[in-house]
Amino acid sequence: MDKYRIQAGSRFRLEDFDPNDTSAFEGGKQEALEALAGLNKRLEKLQELLYAEGKHKVLVVLQAMDAGGKDGTIRVVFDGVNPSGVRVASFGVPTEHELARDYLWRVHQQVPRKGELVIFNRSHYEDVLVVRVKNLVPQYVWQRRYHHIREFERMLVEEGTTILKFFLHISKDEQRKRLQERLDNPEKRWKFRKGDLEDRKLWDAYQEAFEVAIRETSTEYAPWYVIPANKNWYRNWLVSRILVETLEGLGMQYPQPEIGLEKIVIE
Repeated sequence: MDKYRIQAGSRFRLEDFDPNDTSAFEGGKQEALEALAGLNKRLEKLQELLYAEGKHKVLVVLQAMDAGGKDGTIRVVFDGVNPSGVRVASFGVPTEHELARDYLWRVHQQVPRKGELVIFNRSHYEDVLVVRVKNLVPQYVWQRRYHHIREFERMLVEEGTTILKFFLHISKDEQRKRLQERLDNPEKRWKFRKGDLEDRKLWDAYQEAFEVAIRETSTEYAPWYVIPANKNWYRNWLVSRILVETLEGLGMQYPQPEIGLEKIVIE
């Protein structure tokens, strides 16, 4: 899995990552789906253990271009987990109430508590992505935010949060296919907005913004993973594998029960 992890201080270039790559899985799609089913079961147990132990906090950040597969990743990877210990937080256009505060204020309110796994569907990174591409604030403002974000995430980690950040990497042609599918399918048309076409015209600017953001904020304590996402089955398997391996590495244990419970017989 290390081939997809961006090392801190590396000379990362997004063009070096093939969105069609499936090289980490030796079998084909069907074998990957079977492996994913096993990972789903393992994640279900690990999430239950995370909740029961009540010690660790886990934050998963998902970022992608439009139609990059964030919703699909959440739906498939986290299928079967207990909703009482998992939460999805989505970040759209800031409200007037949120704009009256610093840009991390609304984000900090959504971070996981002990025993909880939280998925950010978009995140604080929008403030160095869309804000940069659309010139919503001056350059000196978004430029200093890379430092803010690194230190914000450092604080979360030092306070007990495990952070995994995934960029779901699709090609421009794959995005075209997915957007057209949304238009052609009445059941998916609700997901399409005319603004998607305007954002698509800014593809190169967004790619550059993602590249710089990942390079500037992938750290040892909060790494970025660039996930080849043209193939949904590979994307889902890869994210699941990384997440399961990370949770297994936490060394979690169920809490000790009260003394003497083994002698109790329910009548």
